[in-house]
Amino acid sequence: MTREESSLRKLMKRLRIPGWRESLAASNSGNIPKWLGALERLPEANADEIVLDSDAPAAVSSEPLSAETARRLENALMELHPWRKGPFDLFGIEIDAEWRSNIKWRRLAPHLGRLDGKTVLDIGCGNGYYALRALGAGADALLGVDTSPLHVIQFQALAKYLRAESAEIILMDCGDLPREQVFDTVLSMGVIYHRPAPEEHARLLFDMTAPGGTCVLESLVVDGDENSSLIPTGRYAQMRNVHQIPSPALLKRWMESAGFADAKILDVSGTTHEEQRRTKWMTFHSLKDFLSSDMSRTLEGHPPPKRAIVLARKPAIQPYP
Repeated sequence: MTREESSLRKLMKRLRIPGWRESLAASNSGNIPKWLGALERLPEANADEIVLDSDAPAAVSSEPLSAETARRLENALMELHPWRKGPFDLFGIEIDAEWRSNIKWRRLAPHLGRLDGKTVLDIGCGNGYYALRALGAGADALLGVDTSPLHVIQFQALAKYLRAESAEIILMDCGDLPREQVFDTVLSMGVIYHRPAPEEHARLLFDMTAPGGTCVLESLVVDGDENSSLIPTGRYAQMRNVHQIPSPALLKRWMESAGFADAKILDVSGTTHEEQRRTKWMTFHSLKDFLSSDMSRTLEGHPPPKRAIVLARKPAIQPYP
């Protein structure tokens, strides 16, 4: 067992967090046996080099895979369709996911800096793209939670080749996390607008962040001051469970109200077809299907998607209640 595994397992034991297989028991999805079957059909292949600090986390071999092995690998990965976050590169097979998540990571990484020796929590982690990038930045142990069993299994497929022993992604709603302030860095990317009580979500982030630690909160946003937000009466860009989209200033205020200090708006960027689009790895509707032809409004008539990243610090010394 490596040192990284020991750090992760110790953390999970302290928090009474189940392993990924055990966590799948919480799902009633009938697709889990099919997805696990695809996982079992992944062929054996050994990488000479693992590269996690690149736009596409990669498993690299000096010798190309045989045509048969490459075919089996791509077919098994394709059985785990749709791939929402990426890209990834497994022995020259590029998983060109719907989201070019590397674009968002580039906006964040210069402000986040190195994560050497740190313990990281990734809430709403999807298939683990940001988790893997955090490992590439030096994180010592990483726990990701997501509510999609497919994402949990996709990460296992990636981890098989990317040797991500110091990370675990489990099926869990973030509201069920034990509130222990043990994580040096907490990431919540694209989650808060899906929560019916966004200020409570900000408080959860605060409760999970270790004193002196850092939290990253990323969200859809709308223009306006700290009292501005959009509360869709129906869908937003065809998404059902969007409860409230804040302005960047309101997002920052939620962080400060939760107890964080030094909250900074790092970036505000509109979502483009370059960043989110349909590919062979995600063949369902994507951004262009959710917007007007000139991208000026969503199909429901709301402002088009724009996202902000806020970074904040938890004070090292907590005030008395």
